[in-house]
Amino acid sequence: MAPRKPAPLRLYTPAEFYAAVLRYVLISLVLLVLFLAVGILGYHAIAGFTWVDSLLNASMILGGMGPVNPVPNDAGKVFSSVYALFSGAAYPALTALVLYPIVHHMMRRLHVEAIAAWDDKTDTRP
Repeated sequence: MAPRKPAPLRLYTPAEFYAAVLRYVLISLVLLVLFLAVGILGYHAIAGFTWVDSLLNASMILGGMGPVNPVPNDAGKVFSSVYALFSGAAYPALTALVLYPIVHHMMRRLHVEAIAAWDDKTDTRP
């Protein structure tokens, strides 16, 4: 039995591309709000900060800037350390999630162009 020729790749339409970008941006925003809520609740419940101070500290840690107010107790310091380590991984992950559909589209375009160049040279696909 002869090997089957792979189906041709196609580029996304602009509407499909924008829908994918919007979908990933919305997913990232939901995760960002969830991560921020965890920090706000933790700083309020564990460290004993007010809601506004909790928001300020959580957003500054999540954004990579560092804490604003000194943490008054040991439990709060442990939470702050864990949240800072988590935030250090969360922020780049959210950035990658936003960039994913754009990079995927670029890679797909390069793949389509490479297949077209291969077809032009050999009249067959790899």
